[in-house]
Formats: sequence, structure tokens, C-alpha cells
Amino acid sequence: MKYGLLGNSGIAVSELCLGTMTFGNTTDEQQSLRMMDQFVELGGNFLDTANVYVGGRSEEIVGKAIKPRRSELILATKVRFPTASHVNGGGLSRKHIFESVEASLTRLGTDYIDLYQVHTWDQATPIEETLRALDDLVASGKVRYIGCSNFYAWHLMKSLAVSDARDYARFVSIQQQYSLVSRDMDRELLELCLEENIAIIPWAPIGGGFLTDRYGKEYPTEGRLANPNGGESSWTVRGTERNFAIREAVQQAAEELGRTTAQVALRWLLQRQGITSPIFGARTLEQFEDNMGAVGWEMPDDVWAKLDEVSSLPSEYPKRFITKFSRGLK
Repeated sequence: MKYGLLGNSGIAVSELCLGTMTFGNTTDEQQSLRMMDQFVELGGNFLDTANVYVGGRSEEIVGKAIKPRRSELILATKVRFPTASHVNGGGLSRKHIFESVEASLTRLGTDYIDLYQVHTWDQATPIEETLRALDDLVASGKVRYIGCSNFYAWHLMKSLAVSDARDYARFVSIQQQYSLVSRDMDRELLELCLEENIAIIPWAPIGGGFLTDRYGKEYPTEGRLANPNGGESSWTVRGTERNFAIREAVQQAAEELGRTTAQVALRWLLQRQGITSPIFGARTLEQFEDNMGAVGWEMPDDVWAKLDEVSSLPSEYPKRFITKFSRGLK
């Protein structure tokens, strides 16, 4: 397992991050603990959870796993979504952030969180209030670093500008959906992260399972993609002709390289400029072992380029315009 710095910070994280959204739900506690043990034994040190995963149960299970080796692990969790039914039970207000961090620390059985992430933007709360609250948590020692998730590019840039102007703690990372079938980051966010040295922690790196051999072209009856309510992890979003073509290219690459499709999809991300640590989730130990097979080898440049080409976004304005009139100078 390789390691890299988490954005503009001094902490090193493993090249893969173990996501724990299924822990306590489709993955029982015993399997979850075994999975985390194996992850650490294989060199992984980066765990991601959230206060709303399985109503807080995920944090409780993660807390049991980290207890004997807390100092060697980088623990990430999140705040934003409702944890209570009253009007102030969600969001990124100072009140909700302070109450949520205490609840997370209790469930995790620790006195500090390495990376505390806002789960998405809160239109109702001024970002100045949110960042001041997060800065206070960093100053108190309850949080080491802060990150964001599911942001527009302007959300991130405004946040960084406020932090710089007011000398608050700065976001060091962004957790964003990114994969061969979801490259929306390429429009603006990716270049912004490279410019500002923000770590990119992709979620759904294999497209919610779409880039595996589990699904055909018919509407699935089980799994995340069968979600009848739509959303990012649904067949409504994934099951397009463009995405089928991308998946076919992934399958061809897997056959050529003697790898699984999940390993190829993850490996493409691991070799993508700016990517720090893709978050993979697994319901079973078999899925876990398959995903871990993405490390320890290199995808040939020509294979990587083919996947990059078939999945790239169409040329768009203003990037097309700016590129045309580039002066070619650094």
C-alpha cells in the first residue's frame, strides 16, 4: 500500500480509503470488524464514516475497531444531514456542528477526529459561521483537519477565500463523486483542487457497482442501482448508452490485463492526477478482497489512455475557448 499527503497537510493516508456506509446494515458487525482488521493488516490507515450512516451505528462499529490502534489510523466522519426531527436538528449551524461532533466522538469512542467533513453545502447557514465553528473545533483539539463534500467549485473557492481572509482552518480535502462514469469534476473542480492543493477523495469509484460484471443492460431488481427513488446511485442515472460503452471498455481492459472490472476502475482512478484516496465500500469480504486487488500494480499507459478517452466529457465552453487562446506559457 502506498501513501500520500492529505492535500496541504502533513498527514499521510493510504492510497485506498475504506468506506463504512454498509457497516451495521448490509454488512453485520462481525464482518465489518474483520474487514477493518484486514484493511489495516494490508497497510490501509484511512477510514471514512458519517454520523448518519445507519443512524450512527456505523460510527459505533468503527469505534470498536479503532480502539486498540487509534494513533495509527486516520479517521474521517461527517456532519450536515438531520440527526433529530426538530428544526435545528440538521445543517451546518454552529449549534448543530457542536452537538454533532460530541455525539460522533461518543459513538467513535475517541477524543478527536482526524478529518471532519461537511457532508454537503448548507444554503441556510452563512459559510462564515460554519468555518468559524470548524476552526474552533480545530483549536480545541477535537478535530485535526477539516474537509468538504458534494460541493460546487464556487462553494469550495468561496470557503477557501473566507478561511484565508479570516485566518480560519482551511479545507484540506473534498469528498466528491468521481469515476469513469461520473467525471463531472473535470469541468472545474478538478483543476481548482490541483491549483489549491486540495486532496480529492472520490466516492462511488466503481459507479455504485455499475462498472462491475454484476449488472446487464436490464433494469436491476436488487443492489444499489435498483433504488426506485432515483438519485446518484440508481439505474436512472447510470443506465445510459454512453455508460454502457464505458463499461464495455473496462471489461475489455480487465480481460487484457487479467484483472477484474472493479480493479480496473479503481486502478484508473489511482493513476489519475490529483486523486488522493478513492473510497471503496464492500458488503462482503469477497468484495473487499476484490477491491484491494487494485493496489500493487500499474496499468499500462495505453490502456489507461483508452479508458480516459472513452469516458472523457465532451469539449465545452469556456474551457474550449480558453484552451484555443492559451499562450502556452506557465
